[in-house]
Amino acid sequence: MNKLDNCETDQYQEKGLNNFSKISWLRLNLFNLAAGPCIGLTLCLLMSAFKGQWIGTKGLIYQMLFSTVIAFCIVNTIFISQKVLKLTKGSGWLFLIVYYLSSIIGMLIAIEMIYLIKALLFNQEYHFLHLEDARFSLVVVVIVCTVIHVYTSQKRIMNAKLREKNINMLQLSQMKTQAELATLQSKINPHFLYNSLNAIASLIHEDPDKAERMTIQLSKLFRYSINQNQESLVTVQEEMEIVSTYLDIERVRFGDRIDFVIAVDNELSADKIPRFLIQPLVENALKHGLKNVADHGLLRIEIQKAAKITISIIDNGIPFPDELETGYGLQSTYEKLQLLYNDDYEVQILNQPIKQIKIIIPFTHG
Repeated sequence: MNKLDNCETDQYQEKGLNNFSKISWLRLNLFNLAAGPCIGLTLCLLMSAFKGQWIGTKGLIYQMLFSTVIAFCIVNTIFISQKVLKLTKGSGWLFLIVYYLSSIIGMLIAIEMIYLIKALLFNQEYHFLHLEDARFSLVVVVIVCTVIHVYTSQKRIMNAKLREKNINMLQLSQMKTQAELATLQSKINPHFLYNSLNAIASLIHEDPDKAERMTIQLSKLFRYSINQNQESLVTVQEEMEIVSTYLDIERVRFGDRIDFVIAVDNELSADKIPRFLIQPLVENALKHGLKNVADHGLLRIEIQKAAKITISIIDNGIPFPDELETGYGLQSTYEKLQLLYNDDYEVQILNQPIKQIKIIIPFTHG
């Protein structure tokens, strides 16, 4: 990303924060407009109950006006001072000092505004600075602000703990998925190793050169499979290199009995697919479908780009039975796809128009 991109990103983020501040300020004042009269009405009822008589309409108006104005002034003074000084709740003592000073200043402004509005409404004379009301209100404001601060602090701490817990659970889930994928991989490797070593053993005396080539290819394949730094997803190009290495081993075993064909859309070379997804299915096709083919056998691997990535393992061997058992290789394929894509995948097992196993998965770019 160049400097211009960074600048545009910063401007966009700043604009977003400003819009968020405007929305927060608007919500704050709408809440004050709703809560202020309710608090005033509550105070009016409490005072009437304490005196044993209704304090009157004038007293009701005064209490509602008092609650609304003082809440408006205090909250906005705190909001503005924090924005100007760019303070957050994590600023420690500086935040608390500004918080209480802003509350007191907002209270003093509110008291004078209340007396000014009262003078205008009831045609009374206005006198500046009402210290007696300020002294009483100071105690109330400090108590209320302390209660609010303690409540919001505890809420913030609980939310932080909840976020941390969610992050830990997500990490545990990811670790569980990786462990399960690693377990699947450990199942595949010994299975293939057993078959390959048997083939090498049978070739050692009959054709030592073929046995040597097969051993080299097997070594290359397992260097890839035991590399712990590799992720569960690899590029199509990387996966097909491994499949090609596997097919080189099988060519030594089968000779000219089977033709191996690979057809991959070049546009998909950098897209990601599950590691060792194709090799077990190819192995199954050779082990079950093509095991009794004497000649003219065909095994074709296609990876095509459509609405999603389509992977096809095609052979001209024995058709799939009507009641196909999810054997070792196919079962591991289902489990791997479920772990990586949840339900966003499809596996089709077809005999018509051609025999194939088709896997459809979403795009994952490198």
